[in-house]
Amino acid sequence: MDRVFLDANVLFSAAYRSGAGITRLWELVDVELLTSAYAAEGARRNLDRDEQRRLLNELLAGLQLVPESLAQLQWAQSLVTEKDAPILAAAMGAKANVLVTGDIRHFGPLMGRSDLPLRISTPRGFLSDRS
Repeated sequence: MDRVFLDANVLFSAAYRSGAGITRLWELVDVELLTSAYAAEGARRNLDRDEQRRLLNELLAGLQLVPESLAQLQWAQSLVTEKDAPILAAAMGAKANVLVTGDIRHFGPLMGRSDLPLRISTPRGFLSDRS
């Protein structure tokens, strides 16, 4: 079973518009979806409407909220920006084998690297690999 950590922008995109294609992530079998409070709050902060926040809460109920990982933070800071390090650290601390993010700017250089202990993928790439 894949342990898949969802970044804030994935949560935001799923909650922004009801029925968004990215919500297919929640329909996958043999996948355990994970996120952190930091990621959830990042998504919530950028949603404007009450119905979007309500949908975010429904989506969050379908995944496991994992703790932040201070033990992995220094390692993560050596790879990504300070703002993104808590995401990568939480994914590592939760023993995720995939981090799904739409943040190509900051995580793009890590995508496709085989020397990392987890795979970093876009939502489209991850869903494509699963079909």
